[in-house]
Amino acid sequence: MHLEPIPAFEDNYIWAIHDGQSALFVDPGEADPILSWLEQQRMKPVAILVTHHHGDHCGGLGEIQSQYEVPVFGPARERIQGVSHPVSEGMPCQIPELGLSFEVLDIPGHTPGHIAYLGHGWLFCGDTLFSCGCGKVFGSTPELLHSSLDRIANLPPETLVCCAHEYTLDNIRFALTVDPDNLVLMEWKAHAQQLRHAGKPTLPVRLGDELERNPFLRCHRPEIRTHLASHYSRPSNETEIFIALRDEKNRFG
Repeated sequence: MHLEPIPAFEDNYIWAIHDGQSALFVDPGEADPILSWLEQQRMKPVAILVTHHHGDHCGGLGEIQSQYEVPVFGPARERIQGVSHPVSEGMPCQIPELGLSFEVLDIPGHTPGHIAYLGHGWLFCGDTLFSCGCGKVFGSTPELLHSSLDRIANLPPETLVCCAHEYTLDNIRFALTVDPDNLVLMEWKAHAQQLRHAGKPTLPVRLGDELERNPFLRCHRPEIRTHLASHYSRPSNETEIFIALRDEKNRFG
């Protein structure tokens, strides 16, 4: 089974999983990259997974469905035109053509009904978690986002995090202002720059690596608390630390 990020818009990735004949796509924000990829690869689509309702994650559904009859899994708590299989925590997401089965996780915070798909060593988490960053809050609460990130942090460290945006270098710039002495973060910056200069994606990333360099997954670390204490009244718990960190990132240039 092969995993491949298909670039879309300026910095989106539409994830493709395929066996050389059939393909599954995650978060099809636009149709053209998928339709071109299918024609070039001479494959057929067998399923689409959607993590949340934002247009850059589901905007291509209509055009794809006008050409292919394909089941579309999406969050049951959000209204998305074209979703044929609304799913939420504990509901099955099976793709028999590829022999794949995913666990659906409710991970609200970026949006109220955001979900993720976990299986076969992959986590498709939409805009909840990025390398060295996390999503903004739209119509939900930072407390929920923090809880969802904590949940992700407790998954097996070898899990490959398949984020939906190539935000890595920008996120590293911010992370280094918060955690400037983090050698793992510095090493990742150098490697990520090499990848991008070569025209390669920085994703997916291993969750265990993110636990060592992503400040939003490190709110329990004293160095993060020390940084925030110099800017805010001292946060009293990890959720307050996360909220202050997310606020600082919102204002970061």
